Amino acid sequence: MNLRFLSAATLAAVAALYGSAAAGECSNATLDGQYAFTVRGESMTPNGLSITNGVAMTRFDGAGHLTQVDFVLDNGLPSPGPVNAAGFHNHETGSYSVNSDCTGRAEIDGPAPPGLARGVVIQLMFVLSNHGRAIHTVVVGITPPGAPGPIPTSVYSDGYKVGGEGDGEGD
Repeated sequence: MNLRFLSAATLAAVAALYGSAAAGECSNATLDGQYAFTVRGESMTPNGLSITNGVAMTRFDGAGHLTQVDFVLDNGLPSPGPVNAAGFHNHETGSYSVNSDCTGRAEIDGPAPPGLARGVVIQLMFVLSNHGRAIHTVVVGITPPGAPGPIPTSVYSDGYKVGGEGDGEGD
């Protein structure tokens, strides 16, 4: 495109269009579909430091609700809790909220183990990138079942939209 022949009004309109796209205006609808995550980090438990590695598949509905399955190892052992036939924790639900600047927060609630009133509660802060095709999270609070409150943690994850364009790292 030869910019010398465009009017000032056309240039302003094109700049505004590209400016708003570059600003990354986001909403709950930006986070819609299935995302595959890699989870890494460590937490301080009553038994000492716990190293966490895992994978998760999370479905965001574009309206602030999510469901998730995950497989997480703590110090090399599968984390406790009910699992499906494939060995993944399932029946995890939650909510999320995306701000216009593509930052946000989410909460994931796991099912309550037998004899307990509630399951694990995981609180996250996140940023979206690549027009909502990638999500980068940090756990800001994890409350294990039966615990009085959150435990100190340094866990993070990176997720990428499954299927279609932009479903891989580095896209």
